[in-house]
Amino acid sequence: MTETIWKIYGIRHAVNTVRTRGNNFILEADPNVPLVLDFYSWVLVSGDRHIVVDTGMAPQKAALHGHTHVLSPVEGLSALGVDAAAADTVILTHAHYDHIGFLDSFPAAHFHMQAEEMAYVTGPWMEKPWFRRAYEVDEIQRLVALLHAGRLTLHGREAEIADGVTVHWVGGHCAGQEVVRVRTARGWVVLASDALHYYEEYERGVPFAVVFNSSDMIAAHDTIRALADSDDHVLPAHDPRIAAIYPEAEGVGSEHIRRLDVAPGQGDAE
Repeated sequence: MTETIWKIYGIRHAVNTVRTRGNNFILEADPNVPLVLDFYSWVLVSGDRHIVVDTGMAPQKAALHGHTHVLSPVEGLSALGVDAAAADTVILTHAHYDHIGFLDSFPAAHFHMQAEEMAYVTGPWMEKPWFRRAYEVDEIQRLVALLHAGRLTLHGREAEIADGVTVHWVGGHCAGQEVVRVRTARGWVVLASDALHYYEEYERGVPFAVVFNSSDMIAAHDTIRALADSDDHVLPAHDPRIAAIYPEAEGVGSEHIRRLDVAPGQGDAE
C-alpha cells in the first residue's frame, strides 16, 4: 500500500510584539527584553485531502488578550485552496482560546481532541484562575455542544487520524496538550503546537510560563525528539523563527502563510 505523504502549511493569524522574556519564561535572567510571540494554525494537504490542525484565534479574543490579529485563518485556508465550510477533519491540539476561535467556520467538520483536555476544561482545575486563564467559557461550551452533536471525538493518548497523521499526548502546557506527527516527503515532522512555544524551550530544556505541569512540559521535549526525524523536523507554535527559516507558501503571496514540510533555511532570514 502506498504511504500517504503530506504537505504542511502554517497560517500566522496573530502576533504580539510587546511580549517580554519575563512574560514567556520562568526565572528569566532578562525579563524586560522584548520577545515577539507569533500565533499559528496549520493545514495538512495530500492531493485533494485536507486536515486542519487548530482553528486559530477569534479577532475579539485577540483584542481582549492584547494580541494583534493579522489574518483570518479561514481566509488563509481559502488562499491555499481549502474551503473551511467543506473541510471534514479538524484536529484540536488543545482548547486554549488562540487555538479554537473559529470552530463554527467548519460546519461540516468532525473534530478530534484529547479526552484528557475535555476532562480538564470541564473539571475542578477550572476553579483555579491560574489554570483557566487561557480558556474562554463560550468556546468550551461550544466544544460540549459539538460533543453532544456527535461531531467531536475525544480520543486516548495516541490515535491515528489518517495514514501518516498521528496524535500523541504530552501534557505540560495543559492537561490534554498533544502533538501531531506527520509523514512528509522529507520524513516525519512533529507539529509540536504549544508543547513548544519557542525553539528555545527545546534547546535550553526550560518550561514556558503558561504551564499546568512543568515536569510533563519538560518530558515532552524527549517525546518530541523521539517522534521527529531530527530537530530540524520540529515545529513550535509561536516562534518568529518559523517565518525566518521557512518560505512563504508557493503561489499564495502572503507573508503570513508558510510552507513547513520543506527543509528549514529558505525563509526571510535567507
